Amino acid sequence: MFRSSVRGSEKAARVKTCTMLMMRRMRTTIRLNLNFLGKLFVAVTSVFLYCEYLHYYVVLSQCGWPPLDPSAADPSVSDAGAPLRVMVLADTHLLGRRNGHWFDKLRREWQMHRAFQTTVTLHRPNVFIFLGDLFDEGKWCQPEEFVEYVARFHKLFAVPEDADVLVAVGNHDIGFHYSVSPYLLNRFQRTFDVGPVKLVQIAGVTFVLLNSMAMEGDDCFLCRPAKNKIKVISRQLKCARGDKEACKYWQSPELQQFSQPSAAAAKYFDCYHWCITCSTTLCTGTLTPCVTRRIEAPPATKHTRFRERWECLSKDASEMLLEELSPRLVLSGHTHHGCHVEHPSPLHPPSPLHPPAQEYTIPSFSWRNKRNPTFSMLTISSNNYAIYKCHMPQEVTVMALYGIAVLLLIAWIVLLKFRSKGVLYIKVSKHLD
Repeated sequence: MFRSSVRGSEKAARVKTCTMLMMRRMRTTIRLNLNFLGKLFVAVTSVFLYCEYLHYYVVLSQCGWPPLDPSAADPSVSDAGAPLRVMVLADTHLLGRRNGHWFDKLRREWQMHRAFQTTVTLHRPNVFIFLGDLFDEGKWCQPEEFVEYVARFHKLFAVPEDADVLVAVGNHDIGFHYSVSPYLLNRFQRTFDVGPVKLVQIAGVTFVLLNSMAMEGDDCFLCRPAKNKIKVISRQLKCARGDKEACKYWQSPELQQFSQPSAAAAKYFDCYHWCITCSTTLCTGTLTPCVTRRIEAPPATKHTRFRERWECLSKDASEMLLEELSPRLVLSGHTHHGCHVEHPSPLHPPSPLHPPAQEYTIPSFSWRNKRNPTFSMLTISSNNYAIYKCHMPQEVTVMALYGIAVLLLIAWIVLLKFRSKGVLYIKVSKHLD
């Protein structure tokens, strides 16, 4: 009797001990899991926060406003004061309801939004220039789609209240010349306060915005008003320069002082085939040689000739614009790749008094169109300017960071697994012994 009761007590003690060990093991496992999950959450959040937010600050903080070179200033034009800081971007191509996958749309728009807003925060531009093709499906979308498009554009590219925004019209916004309708044209112009040709002066700096689809020269409803407006602006500029005869009829209240204009167009401004066969040293056009410093198209298309009135303006339109406006700087987009070309004046041989107009074609701002998108930072005054190309974060770098992070997390999880098993075995063994 006594022996059986002792055995029962020992059995009960063993059951109690096993139960306590199991409970302790469960508490230890839960504690380890909670600790692990907390660390995993912090690690994943940190990687995501860096790649999708902080990385833009790291990359874009390396850009800066280019200083003006006093020796390059135009001595015939007085300096109106502090120079403008202009952010120039092109071909954002916001996706609509037809093209692209929803994740592609979400990803590209987040990248552009983050790059744009980071630049605004770090560098504080006071003028923004969008060189056309704001929308990818603007020429097809219905009225309600267009309203949503515009709201999304303003949300993604929100600017400070005191900043000036200049918008050029692109072929994806209203269609090429052959497909433009008065409705599509008026809808875009009314929304973004732009016309076929528009003259704007900001802090003494003169800008001329051009709708390249209006440069066909066929006297259509779009081209005739644009051609007449260019002639009016040409005479207004002559009046601002001091031509008393021109001032009798063409004085403009918008021009407070003369400033050789900067022209902005959505399509290549270059004359006929200029910058089509560009290499890194010289490109020879059908009219005159033009020196280029860089062309960024892929090797397969770098030497492909542009189609007149398609990828670039016609020879006649280009000569007319250079003659009438005599721009010192031309900013263009449309081709998604960067290029720099010099355009000699058709009226004067190149000289210090008549330097060639410099055209900079701005690459696409969207990762969907270009693997290494960039934008330009322009410092410009009434008699001088300097331009700098700012590189945005490369998607391959972001993907590489995610890949490295995943490998490190896997290695960390495996290490924790082995360490937790060893600690648990030691604790249980002590109790069993």
